[in-house]
Amino acid sequence: MNIENLEAFVYIHHYGSFNKAAEVLFLSQPSVTARIQTLERELDCRLFDRLGKQIELTDKGKQFLPYAQQILQTLQKGKHRLQNQQARSGELRIGSTLSVSNYVLADVLPRLAPLFPELSFKQTTAASDELVNRLLEREIDIAFVRRLTHPSVQAYPFYEDPIRLYVYRDHSFAAIGKVSIQDLRQETLVFFECGSLDWIRLHRVFENLDFSPRIKFHADNSETAKKLVLRQAGIAFLPGLCAREEVEAGSLVPIEIEETNGISLQTCIIARTGENSELLEALLQWKNQLPESQLGRINGSIEKVY
Repeated sequence: MNIENLEAFVYIHHYGSFNKAAEVLFLSQPSVTARIQTLERELDCRLFDRLGKQIELTDKGKQFLPYAQQILQTLQKGKHRLQNQQARSGELRIGSTLSVSNYVLADVLPRLAPLFPELSFKQTTAASDELVNRLLEREIDIAFVRRLTHPSVQAYPFYEDPIRLYVYRDHSFAAIGKVSIQDLRQETLVFFECGSLDWIRLHRVFENLDFSPRIKFHADNSETAKKLVLRQAGIAFLPGLCAREEVEAGSLVPIEIEETNGISLQTCIIARTGENSELLEALLQWKNQLPESQLGRINGSIEKVY
């Protein structure tokens, strides 16, 4: 039985689409269809039912799914066992989003270095989707990304970074500390858009207003947005880690807004299933020893979430 056919089966079930599975596997849709047809002939049963544009597992498909998943997981564990020693004697390739590169890795890497003295560390910055692809192509070993799901990736929660309104210290809000979303009616906003799904809740807050916010500047990275606030060009919603040093120095002031409480950027550590467990354990143990103020609201348990 061909492993690639099993992989196509599991991916189609996960994404609910032949086209999406083909895209993730870097194949054409006919190629994915051919793999499923071959697998169905080998098993002598139909695995999927088509209901219009939707697909569902047949009863036989549901019965076979956990076995296919277990075969793929066992294969990954076997590869990991063979490659583990070689990986530990060389270079650890770490991928991270821009915010993690800017605000987290300088704390993380010095912690890892003495625990794994045989390793050197190479860091790569990219968007979450690109990092997942690089991980699957074995171009990197672990990565810090926004929360996601993928059948070939294990993910663990690392930290949540609250998104709050920040103003410069001479702004009128700085002396109050708490305002309503309605109080932003006359304020000039610097809007940072990181492209993450976690920002959807913030967008929805603004969509429900009875006025249009005065967004003067759009920035695609938090550093630019933060510097515009520091130069009093406006005020902005920013991730907490981005503004941590400026808040400690008193040049930026966080403002509480009830309507945006609980909105945060969630970052996970990911690795290929069954691989680099020792490194993940070290990172998560170190993370759990930090005070909440250092890395946002820390998840306290080493729990696989996806």
